[in-house]
Amino acid sequence: MYLISYIFLLIFVMVSVGFFTLLERKVLGYIQLRKGPNSVGYMGLLQPFSDGMKLFMSEQFFPMNSNYVIFMVCPMLSLMQSLFLWVLFPFYINCVEFKLGLLFFLCCSSLGVYGLMVCGWSSNSLYSMLGCIRSVSQAISYEVSLSLILLSFFILVDSYSFMGFYILGSSVWFMLISIPVFFSWISCCMAESNRTPFDFSEGESELVSGFNIEYGGGGFALLFISEYSSIIFLCLLTCMIFLYSNLSSFFFFIELILMCFLFIWVRATLPRYRYDKLMYLAWKCYLPMTLNYMIMFVFVKSLCFYHFFL
Repeated sequence: MYLISYIFLLIFVMVSVGFFTLLERKVLGYIQLRKGPNSVGYMGLLQPFSDGMKLFMSEQFFPMNSNYVIFMVCPMLSLMQSLFLWVLFPFYINCVEFKLGLLFFLCCSSLGVYGLMVCGWSSNSLYSMLGCIRSVSQAISYEVSLSLILLSFFILVDSYSFMGFYILGSSVWFMLISIPVFFSWISCCMAESNRTPFDFSEGESELVSGFNIEYGGGGFALLFISEYSSIIFLCLLTCMIFLYSNLSSFFFFIELILMCFLFIWVRATLPRYRYDKLMYLAWKCYLPMTLNYMIMFVFVKSLCFYHFFL
């Protein structure tokens, strides 16, 4: 039953990635005063399936100087890494329950850096290598603040399992006690998933498409799916930690769609950040703030224990 429920979950994640891309193209179209895809199916609803078929059926590219085996295997490893995160989806039944879900999330999310690195290196292109170096340094920088924010809330909940947020979330909204941390978490998620305004792996003037510039067809589709599935999981994590997190409620999934819409909205409105300012933001702004909040949460937790034992 564990395997069957996880396979069903992965199928729905894949379908949701397709419709997320459709939502993104529609929203970007209407913001730019044009229509998005509206030809394939009713109002363009079949467009993601058409694009997926076109990508997987198109010709595969093999750059002459690339390391063939690693070049072809790397997109599959990136996809597996992003889908492994979905094991943490907090079910009551028919899924694996992690007592140390926080550690599993940190291990899996940090493995995404290796996918970027190996994709950029195995292409054996200067452009892909430059994009990979920029992406890896950005992801490593923002992982520190991301993990500290997570750790401070897990200290508050007094559990390393995501079920703690599931149980408390219907009665406590953590965003109300930590609005600055919420906004820094959102920007860290955008930097971690290489989204606008932190999409430095891409650059029209010097990198074109960054670490995945040599990939086309199926390899590009796998990298694309892995990026978007990790974005949806980060949105799910945001709703679970900071907002109303009762997963049996329909309102939770409305929140999840609104968080995905926020990622698209930011992409449509904000220009790309400057790279030195990105690093300044990570190490000089977010890191001190998250450390201070972590100390504050430890203090609050110790006060709660003190009053409880008294």
